[in-house]
Order: sequence, then structure tokens, then C-alpha cells
Amino acid sequence: MTDVKTRAIPAALNLTEAANARIEKLLGDAPEGTVGLKLSTPQRGCSGLAYSVEYISEADPMDEKIETPGGDFYVDAASVLYLIGSTMDWQEDDFVAGFTFDNPNATGTCGCGESFTV
Repeated sequence: MTDVKTRAIPAALNLTEAANARIEKLLGDAPEGTVGLKLSTPQRGCSGLAYSVEYISEADPMDEKIETPGGDFYVDAASVLYLIGSTMDWQEDDFVAGFTFDNPNATGTCGCGESFTV
């Protein structure tokens, strides 16, 4: 009998405590009929792809579902390949607030940081 070696499958997306807290706040204030938040990577910006987080009123069974303490968070099925192993954080200071991404799949970003390429 031979030993089968396996490796851990990286998570589609890792969420920091700050990201989880922000998701909980957003879902607590969500419009009527919202079932969760969804992250997608639409084609936009100078580098080609951007990060977009939106409320959704219906879950797509093909999307990756992440159960958070504040509710369900989904990753668009077409975007998972671009995001595997990424970490999503929430950061805010005196001038700006928003989700940030540490994406090991990104091979470049635009100067303003709004879009990325793989």
C-alpha cells in the first residue's frame, strides 16, 4: 500500500476580523429582502479587473458561500479563480474607508489601486 499525500486546498477567500465586523454591520443595515453580500471581479479599470461588493436578494447556487458571524457572504463563481487564497480586510482612517485585498494571484495593479490583473 502506498501513502497518498494530500495538500490543503486554499480557501476561496480569507476574511479578517475587521472584514467580518464590517460585513455584519452592512448586513445589519441591509435593505429589505437582502440575503447576503457578494464579491465579484467585474472587468473595469486600467488593469482589467476590479473588486465589487454588493447586496444580493437571491443566492446563486454556483457561487462560493462563506458563512460569517454577521450573515452570508458569497464569492461570484466566475471570480473564484482570480481570488483563491486572497485575504479581504476592512480598513478605515481619517480620509478613506473600504475593503482591501491581498491577492496572491494578482500580477499587477493600476496606479490608483482600483483594479488589478492576473
